[in-house]
Amino acid sequence: MRPRRWTTGRMAAQSTLYAVLVVLALVYIFPFLIQIATTFKTDPDAAANPLSLVPNPFSLAAINKLFTNSDFPLWFLNSAIVTVFVTIGRVLFDSLAGYALARLHFRGRNIIFAGLVAVMAVPNVVLLIPKFLVLNQLSIYDSYVGLIVPLMTDAAGVFIMKGFFESIPVAVEEAARIDGAGTFRLFWSVVLPMAQPALVTIVILSFQGSWNEFSHFVVAAQNPALTTLTKGVATLASGSLGSGTQYPLKLAAAMIMTIPVAVMFFIFQKRIMNQSEGAVKE
Repeated sequence: MRPRRWTTGRMAAQSTLYAVLVVLALVYIFPFLIQIATTFKTDPDAAANPLSLVPNPFSLAAINKLFTNSDFPLWFLNSAIVTVFVTIGRVLFDSLAGYALARLHFRGRNIIFAGLVAVMAVPNVVLLIPKFLVLNQLSIYDSYVGLIVPLMTDAAGVFIMKGFFESIPVAVEEAARIDGAGTFRLFWSVVLPMAQPALVTIVILSFQGSWNEFSHFVVAAQNPALTTLTKGVATLASGSLGSGTQYPLKLAAAMIMTIPVAVMFFIFQKRIMNQSEGAVKE
């Protein structure tokens, strides 16, 4: 087979395509670069040169003020606590529900799955008032329980786990069932280890979703001691720490808030929804 020859027209088209992609990438990345640069600027420099990528002078005043003159450490701690428990809960409950819908045959299974899909189509803002009423009625409003428990499962996660479990050969479970394994043993010891790519996906989505959650925290608590990062940074954006634009302070908070999600994604990105390892050769 002859190697494909690069004609002048083909090379021009390919070069144009790469140039367009580079421009789009720069347009997408530029705001993040401004955010990082502004974090290390002084207030006058940020106001005078908002689009400059070189702090002049370089300053850590915004970060120091964020950790010494605000409740940012408390907000960070609250978000970390909520995110850890929500992520663990979603991995457990989403996988259990997904396996039940994928493998167990019971009356009303299709109706439950249809309801699950319908819930995914409902805008989150529509549920804010019902959430508040339920939390208040259960006496878990303004508590960690109210912040965590309603987020410990989600329809999208169940949908992902159900689809992945259905892709695993039934023959694997049949072989284990012959050896005397029960339903929960099949799930825990046989099927769940094979679903590692889907579990990693759920971990990342759950971590990112709960870390960046805002609307639920607004209706679930009003105690300042339970303020999370999203609510706290929103108060910074409204200028709660004083007058002036305070761009370095606000963008420093946003940058630090972004770091955990970015680290989580880059660590596990290669393992998101890879094909499951073949356990049975057809």
